[in-house]
Amino acid sequence: MRLMVLPCDGIGPEIMAATLDVVEAANTRFDLGLEMHEEEAGFASLEKHGTTLRDEVLDRARSEFDGVILGTQSHMDYPPVAEGGRNVSAGFRVGLDLYANVRPARSRDFLPSKAPGMDLVIMREATEGFYPDRNMYKGVGEMMPDPDMALSVRKITRHGSMRICREAFKLAMQRGRKVAAIHKANSFLMTDGLFLECFRAVARDFPQVETEELIVDAFAALLVRQPEAYDVVVATNFYGDILSDLASELSGSLGLAGAINANAETGLCCAQAQHGSAPDIAGKNIANPTSLILSAAMMLTWLGERRKAPPLMDAGRAIAEAVDHVIAEPANRTRDIGGQTNTDVFGRLVADTVSQVSLAA
Repeated sequence: MRLMVLPCDGIGPEIMAATLDVVEAANTRFDLGLEMHEEEAGFASLEKHGTTLRDEVLDRARSEFDGVILGTQSHMDYPPVAEGGRNVSAGFRVGLDLYANVRPARSRDFLPSKAPGMDLVIMREATEGFYPDRNMYKGVGEMMPDPDMALSVRKITRHGSMRICREAFKLAMQRGRKVAAIHKANSFLMTDGLFLECFRAVARDFPQVETEELIVDAFAALLVRQPEAYDVVVATNFYGDILSDLASELSGSLGLAGAINANAETGLCCAQAQHGSAPDIAGKNIANPTSLILSAAMMLTWLGERRKAPPLMDAGRAIAEAVDHVIAEPANRTRDIGGQTNTDVFGRLVADTVSQVSLAA
């Protein structure tokens, strides 16, 4: 099984190195036969190839690899698209049609958090919405008719809404059998109205699942007030992006939040940390690699479930459990969660624990 690895920008190379230590430990313990192949993206690709993301990288990811581990990117510092500054995340999500951005948020008893009892997953549609670099066949969905006016187009499709809702319900069947749809249909009558129409249509196929429809601003407040009340949350791109960061920070730290981008129909999956490239601490060996490590674990689990491959699922579970074992000890924590452990040391601690952790039956 082949994995494409793209360290990218900022702290990306550091947290990627720590993550690969962990993945290699799981590879050895569970005899997964993984092969990692590194590719350039971000500033390294811009300097060498004149673009932050080459089409041939996407083509190879689609045809030659089983999964992708994508590092952090400094999108805000890229040059304009016409000068090679392509959004790498959007390139993978749209280019590989990775429509399901799966973002868990879970509080831990042994870590301080503002949301005790939180254990939810936000299913975010990732290929359309208010994002101007992914809602047009040609061009982008933002424009300036004159210097004093800026317009942005939002695209919501039945196809995109139906498939993310279906994945949300399928996930809920494996968890607490509850799904909350997040919307602003009181203002966006047509776009969020269409999303809700699709949500209700899919719900009819899952009568065992309890459903709720919540206006996005109300849900933001409820997430703070009663985080334990939610199981699976499904949202369009823009809402899901903001709410998943909020949920992860409330549950302990954005640095602890894993994520994957996946397509259930094609079987393609990309692991990607929820957070950004943190250029202010790049090269200092102090970043928390947990988010990318857990993202890689989610990818292995996701691939294992679809291939009916227990070793992959066991590897993903072992990595997740190893992370909790390590951060349960205050002395092992990175600076963002109250410790002093460096990036590389943290990666080695998790890797060593993966080799030893006992998996419950």
